[in-house]
Amino acid sequence: MTSLNRIAILAAAVAAVPIAAAAAQGGGMTASGTLVGPANAQRGTVMVTDAPTGVLVRIEASGMTPGWHAIHFHEKGVCSDQGFKASGAHVHRGKAAPVHGLLNPAAKDSGDLPNIYVGADGTAQAEVFSTLVSLRGAGKRPALADADGSALVVHANADDYKSQPIGGAGDRIACAVIK
Repeated sequence: MTSLNRIAILAAAVAAVPIAAAAAQGGGMTASGTLVGPANAQRGTVMVTDAPTGVLVRIEASGMTPGWHAIHFHEKGVCSDQGFKASGAHVHRGKAAPVHGLLNPAAKDSGDLPNIYVGADGTAQAEVFSTLVSLRGAGKRPALADADGSALVVHANADDYKSQPIGGAGDRIACAVIK
């Protein structure tokens, strides 16, 4: 890992401390799930904590392929099928097809999240914040903990944050039901 990557991770961690502390003090609702890979092999955990303006997501993973991987919130809390296709499309508002990409000016995809980095040892620990969703629908943001739940999906490749439909993220390689 380069010094620049370490600085970026440290800066993200320092910025997340007040958010995590506020959620803990304010009793922010939390949902969690087990991250599974092919053949339902356990790959880690996901914890989502509601915050006043979005959600804080903590991911701890192991047994993964090293490198950058896209992560997205998917619309259904189902991770039981091969390839995790039953988790559906990305979480989004309304009935119109979402426009993908955190760097796309026309984006309307509430399931978009920043990429995570898996180290050479196959492990990743990350905290990311999303203002695009909530656990229960606060602020008219899509609810992750709705009637059919949602899933956090890890993809084989990095998201380029622009191209359609999923930023070149590739196959779904791990999945966690958010409940």
